[in-house]
Amino acid sequence: MTFVVTNRMECLFQRCHKEAALHSVCRSVLPVSCVLLVLCVSMYPALWSIGVQLRSAFTGSYIPGHHSVLLVNSPTEQAARDIGRAIMERRLAASVNILARTSTMYYWKGEIQDASEILMLVKTKTSRIQQVIEYVRSVHPYANPEVLSFPVEDGNLAYMKWMDEAIPDD
Repeated sequence: MTFVVTNRMECLFQRCHKEAALHSVCRSVLPVSCVLLVLCVSMYPALWSIGVQLRSAFTGSYIPGHHSVLLVNSPTEQAARDIGRAIMERRLAASVNILARTSTMYYWKGEIQDASEILMLVKTKTSRIQQVIEYVRSVHPYANPEVLSFPVEDGNLAYMKWMDEAIPDD
């Protein structure tokens, strides 16, 4: 009978020892996992950019949405030129097209307005959209400037590569 009790005590001791070891390992793995998760999340933009370039280099394909075109209206050609040149000087876009006068109708303060405006097409990386919007809002003569972005789904791969070279990474 003593042998059975001793054997049983040893089994319980070994079981408790294994559970304690498992809890100790879990306690040390959890903080390490949290740190790795935070690092991965904080490095995501850089990893995404590297991944896009590697995929493009190896497969010769384009990943939809990596570039965008923004539409920006301006009241005068001079204002459009000033805004466009400043965007280019800040390396926020690869190219800015300034199109001839357009006829525009819009609601403003409850009434339909009819105006003539200049349209800019700003070609940039999607990751730069918010910087372009913030800059345009800070210098644009309108209280509420039109800045609309559209992702580029496909296009000339050589042109896309040129855009990547023209716009520095974040």
